[in-house]
Amino acid sequence: MKSLESTFTIGFLGAGQLARMSAQQAFRFGMQVAVFSDRPEDEPVQFMTPHSYSGSFDEPSSMIEFAKRCDVITLENEFINSEVLKEVQEKSGTPILPSPDSFALIENKLIEKETFENAGIAVTPYRLITGEEDIQNFGKEHGWPFIMKSSKGGYDGYGNRTVKDLADAVKAFDQLGGNRGHEILAEAFVAFTHELAVQAVRNETGVAVYPCVETVQENHICVAVKAPAPVNPEIQKEAQQIAVKAIEAIEGTGIFAFEFFLKADGSLLLNESAPRPHNSGHYTIEGCITSQFENHVRAVCGLPLGSTRMVKPEAVMINLLGTHKREAIIEHVQDAMNEPNGHLHSYGKLQSKPGRKMAHYTLLGDDLHKTWERANELTSGIKI
Repeated sequence: MKSLESTFTIGFLGAGQLARMSAQQAFRFGMQVAVFSDRPEDEPVQFMTPHSYSGSFDEPSSMIEFAKRCDVITLENEFINSEVLKEVQEKSGTPILPSPDSFALIENKLIEKETFENAGIAVTPYRLITGEEDIQNFGKEHGWPFIMKSSKGGYDGYGNRTVKDLADAVKAFDQLGGNRGHEILAEAFVAFTHELAVQAVRNETGVAVYPCVETVQENHICVAVKAPAPVNPEIQKEAQQIAVKAIEAIEGTGIFAFEFFLKADGSLLLNESAPRPHNSGHYTIEGCITSQFENHVRAVCGLPLGSTRMVKPEAVMINLLGTHKREAIIEHVQDAMNEPNGHLHSYGKLQSKPGRKMAHYTLLGDDLHKTWERANELTSGIKI
């Protein structure tokens, strides 16, 4: 894309908050935005554009007409099959980025680990579990507890179980769908000091990498991000280098997130990846010269990539999770919104429920400890 055309249409497969924040950047460039939702409820992007479609991610025909109306299509989530993407691309003639071939290399957790392992990147120890014998053998080899994961579709604690013994693991195998034909992975419990993340973005104009950040997790849900990560700068640099190696290994076009475990000995293990913007990169909206969402749009549209440099020395992002089951109302935001360098983002979801990601708050500063304490203080009373 050598020019910005007002008729150019970018399409998103998925209509949640990630697509919404990318769409906002597409609108800045004067583009048209189309969206395809697989959910029965109204989703955040559907309120922003008249070009809204609904259907199933399992049925290519329902996406082909959508695709024909777009100049390029990109992903908001990975709850789709690479073969479906290939069929949609072939029958519509519309490019999908990241490409179906790149997506096929990471489309489930088993394939993902094999791909990066084959590229010489250290990953968390894993095994495909088909029954009780595999569970016993994995426990003997790697010890208890360990993690059991659905190979496809897990997020924010869904599709994951920490298992402490054989009986617990057998129950989790059944709950995750192992007895119904779902692929289940066992992953060794890694004794880590920090969970880290890096966004990398790539297209024909080059590769750019964002700062290495620390993600703070509770119950398998990211509740906060510290940027840059409070770890040795050499470790930050190594995580960035691995992220670039990983995106190049799959010839990825677009933005990808890579999550790491930092072990006590200073070594890094690649845990998971995502072929889209990621919660760990929300701080970039105000914290970096070019946000992950803007670079997402730039990358898949063939535009030059923007600078990933931070605009202030430190940034803290707090995820604002639902606190009540009710229509979404964000209460007690006055202090947070009055704070200099504080930025509130609400995702426009109509219904709140405990633990659901409803909004986030970013605070920029010059001292990480002070910024962290202040961000938590300002958001502690917010109710949704």
